[in-house]
Amino acid sequence: MDLRKLKKLIDLVEESGIAELEITEGEEKVRIAKVGSGHAYMSAPQVHYAMPPQGAAAPAAAAASIEAPAPAEEEGHVVKSPMVGTFYRSPSPGAPPFVELGQSITEGQTLCIIEAMKLLNEIESDVSGTVKRILVENGQPIEYGQPLFIIASA
Repeated sequence: MDLRKLKKLIDLVEESGIAELEITEGEEKVRIAKVGSGHAYMSAPQVHYAMPPQGAAAPAAAAASIEAPAPAEEEGHVVKSPMVGTFYRSPSPGAPPFVELGQSITEGQTLCIIEAMKLLNEIESDVSGTVKRILVENGQPIEYGQPLFIIASA
């Protein structure tokens, strides 16, 4: 998909009242969603291939493995990834992380960056509180909806 077309779609989502837009063009699929502060974020294009079923339980097992819930014993607000990409804790390789474990944060504060399609998307906290857990390692590939942080309310 053309980058100019993607930029226009992102602008349309930001300016409109819609919260989410999903477009399929051939084998490519792009999902753009407004998250938190009203900025539009885009998930990386996904190519889907048909696989022969391996019994009736195979689709249910595959769906269950995609949704990785936060650990049940943890209490607090779970910040989830709004897109597929690569997780980075700091703005550049030598820079200090945006947040540390135990740090007090405010709503709207940048928690991390997710790189998707060579675009760097800052992920902001949607609550104020204290960083209780960081669930992802720096440089790790992440999925849409994957838990990233657990924030204890202030």
